[in-house]
Amino acid sequence: MVHAALLILSSLVAGTLQFQLKHHNNEELLQVLQDVNSRCPNITRIYTLTETSVLGTPLYLIEFSTKPGHHEIMKPEFKYIANMHGNEVLGRELMLKLADFLCEQYMSGNSNIQSLIEKTRIHLMPTMNPDGWQLATDTGGKDYLIGRTNNNSVDLNRNFPNLNRIMYSNEENHLDHNNHLLAQLTRLKEPLQPETKAVIRLIMQIPFVLSANLHGGDLVANYPYDESRTGSQKDEYSGTPDDETFKHLALAYSTHHSDMANPTRRGCGDVDSNRFGKQGGITNGAKWYSLAGGMQDFNYLSSNDFEITLELGCDKYPPTKVLQQEWDRNKEALLNYMWQSHIGVKGIVYDNVAKRGIANAVIHVKNITNGKYQDIQHDVVSVHDGDYFRLLTPGKYKITAYKDGYLPHSRIVTVTNPAHSSAQRVDFALKPISVPPYVRIQSNSYADLDFDDKYGDLQEAWTNWINLNREPIAVQ
Repeated sequence: MVHAALLILSSLVAGTLQFQLKHHNNEELLQVLQDVNSRCPNITRIYTLTETSVLGTPLYLIEFSTKPGHHEIMKPEFKYIANMHGNEVLGRELMLKLADFLCEQYMSGNSNIQSLIEKTRIHLMPTMNPDGWQLATDTGGKDYLIGRTNNNSVDLNRNFPNLNRIMYSNEENHLDHNNHLLAQLTRLKEPLQPETKAVIRLIMQIPFVLSANLHGGDLVANYPYDESRTGSQKDEYSGTPDDETFKHLALAYSTHHSDMANPTRRGCGDVDSNRFGKQGGITNGAKWYSLAGGMQDFNYLSSNDFEITLELGCDKYPPTKVLQQEWDRNKEALLNYMWQSHIGVKGIVYDNVAKRGIANAVIHVKNITNGKYQDIQHDVVSVHDGDYFRLLTPGKYKITAYKDGYLPHSRIVTVTNPAHSSAQRVDFALKPISVPPYVRIQSNSYADLDFDDKYGDLQEAWTNWINLNREPIAVQ
């Protein structure tokens, strides 16, 4: 006890409090983030979203980057969101520990963590549903449902605009529109909750490449689509055009978890309880059970972001005594998954006359590995002043960049994805179809471009509808 007291005293003298794995309340959550920020001020920033919870609790995130507060060209954006269901709490504590760990290891000279932060802009949101967490905690944290919803009794993972039905209708009618589908949304099934609206604004403002949302109740990495194509409630595999990439992403987590992918581990149920372990610790969402209005599918269909859902264990509210063990079980998986932001290709699409980046250029991919010649019917777009990121598994691809007013440009690329390395760079110089006489040649360089945290005008109607001009608020 004397040793523990001395550690606490030395931490207080240094202006910080040594992190302890426990169940942090909503006030302590902010204190942990502030402590991390005070220890690592040059690589972190705390900010809140534009809406609070129903009961008025701010929704906090902490960012790790070598240039906090700014999108940097050629640096992918990554996010973890936890505690979306308030009674599923392990992810909340893992995010706080991860923030502490990233700061500690960066400052101590861990080259792997330093490289990750230098190459990636990381956003951690410990809780999306602080009101639900409070209710679950106040009632003992033992009930399977109490605290799941927000304070309006709405399940936040059923409250996102349903873009799947738009996507499936486009497929049935052989329409090419396969991405950024918010412009086609005409009505909502139910009002957006403030927590949902806040996260949608975040997704629209920052061009995320990869993310995961952290849940509890089972042990599996779940990948899109979550909603079935036919409306069947379960056992209908509903893959995306990027099915191979999503399976890779799910396995990137499950195989680095201590036992998520273990075929002999115990499952969480009674009937065929270890089926997920026998599948490598992964499942297609709709194959498990179908849900509409989920955050995972919304990310993929509204933006450039690839998201999976991580079910972190059978116990939704594990006791404090097992939190260290759970951190040890998940640490390498959490880190490895963030590195997947760097698979595939990245680059800049630019005007080859003006030498300026081009925002909202479409990046289309055809898989030509072993002569298959298969279009991947999900495009991403360049952001800001022209940078783009396209997650892909190893193989050979024909990648085409195009935008109205320019001639399309295609390149053949072989993707290899070496571990812990930046994505292969593939730039596209687009030639204007006609050059107006007033175009002025600026320079031969497009490397020093300025950015802010907004997409271009691709989704202007939606942007106006939910007032996206409001930026996340920095916490001083």
